[in-house]
Amino acid sequence: MSPLTKVQSLLTKPFMPAVFFLSGVTYDTLTLTRIDRLQDNLLLLIYLLLLGVLIVLTGRLGIEPAPDREQVAALSPCVRWVLRVRPYCPMAIQFLLGGLFSAYAIFYSRSASLTRTGIFLGILVLLLVGNEFLRDRLSNLRLLVSLYALVCLSFFTFFLPVMIGAIGTRVFLLGAGLSVVVTLRVVHLIYKNNQERSAREAVLTGTPGIALIGLLVGFYFLNWIPPVPLSMKFGGIYHEVQRQGDQFLLTYDRNWYEVWKRSENPFPANEPVYCFTAVFAPVALDTTVYHHWYFRPNSSSPFIHADKIPIKISGGREGGYRAYSFKQRLEPGDWRVDVETEDGRVVGRVSVRVAERGERPAAFRTLAY
Repeated sequence: MSPLTKVQSLLTKPFMPAVFFLSGVTYDTLTLTRIDRLQDNLLLLIYLLLLGVLIVLTGRLGIEPAPDREQVAALSPCVRWVLRVRPYCPMAIQFLLGGLFSAYAIFYSRSASLTRTGIFLGILVLLLVGNEFLRDRLSNLRLLVSLYALVCLSFFTFFLPVMIGAIGTRVFLLGAGLSVVVTLRVVHLIYKNNQERSAREAVLTGTPGIALIGLLVGFYFLNWIPPVPLSMKFGGIYHEVQRQGDQFLLTYDRNWYEVWKRSENPFPANEPVYCFTAVFAPVALDTTVYHHWYFRPNSSSPFIHADKIPIKISGGREGGYRAYSFKQRLEPGDWRVDVETEDGRVVGRVSVRVAERGERPAAFRTLAY
């Protein structure tokens, strides 16, 4: 048995889809670092281009009649090679989808909080896992085009802010528009040279993908999409925050055995309080985030607005741009500070329970960040 035959036999094994799936996830987990790293974004862009080529190839081969032996012999060597590798296109598509969805799950998980923005992350994770079982359906053009529309929008959502150095509704809508253009171009290339196929069939192929982009635009205005490329690296509540050189010294109360504790919770009522956060932003991205303070007197009451403090941040620092807001005193109850973008999406959240504290000596600790 020749080496090529052995490879072809191995690729037909039933466990190979899982191998391709895990290989894509493992590779991205080990290699992806920063969301603004040029090499990472170029790799994802190559994945998108290859995936688009394979979808066009799969679509064109699917709508054109299979050539007989005489016709195959008359074809160019390149076309004959394409026909030979056709059975392996679903595996390659599955690998690329696995790589893209795993990368997006990594990047979006850094920006998603336990709020509505986690919904989109959950969709990406479901697609990441579900990709393992899509092999038999990856010849369905409508499904392929819809998945391609999703991965394009997911890419442009963080790639454009990194390249432009700005975030917001206009940048997101620009990414949505580019995703529509790329998706329609893929559909056009599939049906370009086949006059027997009607324009109606092309429309039916592209409509689900365009509708999906429209749905995700709706998700954006519902604040269901994480505010990538921003992510909160750290946050906590402290008695005092002082800057010393290139470090911030964070003072909080901690018992000797609470070695895991890096913030004070609960916090004593009617005392000065600092909320300290570190928000990562890409290089060249300067924007404004807000410390939005909320309060409720007890768990049966809804949170209400207490204060909203703007903070200008600059990108580039690995550990995030460090800043804090200050309140003179807090009433007893549940408090939270949502770190929000200008359009109201939540980057991260710091929660604290404020209560009257009994008499006991304070064991203050200092954390350098």
